[in-house]
Amino acid sequence: MYAMTNRIAFQGEPGAYSHQACHAARPGLEALPCASFEDVINAVREGHADQAMLPVENTTYGRVADIHRLLPESGLHIVDEAFVRVHINLLAVPGAEVSDIKEAWSHLVLLPQCARFLRDHGIKGRVSPDNARAARDVADWGDKSKAALASELAGEIYGLDVLARHIEDHDTNTTRFLIMAREPDMTRRADHMMTTFVFRVRNIPAALYKAMGGFATNGVNMTKLESYMVDGSFTATQFYADIEGHPDDRNVQLALEELEYFTSMLEILGTYPADPMRD
Repeated sequence: MYAMTNRIAFQGEPGAYSHQACHAARPGLEALPCASFEDVINAVREGHADQAMLPVENTTYGRVADIHRLLPESGLHIVDEAFVRVHINLLAVPGAEVSDIKEAWSHLVLLPQCARFLRDHGIKGRVSPDNARAARDVADWGDKSKAALASELAGEIYGLDVLARHIEDHDTNTTRFLIMAREPDMTRRADHMMTTFVFRVRNIPAALYKAMGGFATNGVNMTKLESYMVDGSFTATQFYADIEGHPDDRNVQLALEELEYFTSMLEILGTYPADPMRD
């Protein structure tokens, strides 16, 4: 039995977008930074945090690598989801102006997302292992010609000025996070519920086609279906799926029963309220 820590673990340094997600979705919990996704999971499993904030996909750069592999092995359960808008800001030391900036540092995936702004202002993008790390480095360097591309939260933490807000090329850039805990919560706590599960199909002809048929015939909307290899084998494929509905819904029950008939493994990772941004 673990005592409540009132902490939520995230991957990255203070000021990372996952830290921002913790502030937005769990403002009453202390955010605990961790070096890797595995460390985030272990922090919850070992009782150092009550929940984990894990990014699974982004509207601009797609699926977050390794997360789908880690979730089934984590021993944790999805209890909520959070959609967070990723606003990229140009941060620099106090007194600097946009015209002073020659280099902007950030994570590799953020640089292309504000390519237009960098090009228009003659700023060269530089790669940092983490956007919050970039903000910390810029603060340590104290050089008016260097800036970071990061969240406003990172600017607050490291004492940087926001020279330009929301400079991303696309105004729909959003990351979906899953909030996970040691114990499942299978209660119906919203009108619009989501359920996530993983499965492997049996080695019979058209098994996946037949397994999916139950969702169509029972009117269950599947919002995501992704496959990935497991155990280092080209023939061992696992599927990750999100559906609208709760396992107690009669149509979801029937669909899952039909799915189970054609699978060698089926595991529900969690059922949780749909984030309002999903609608």
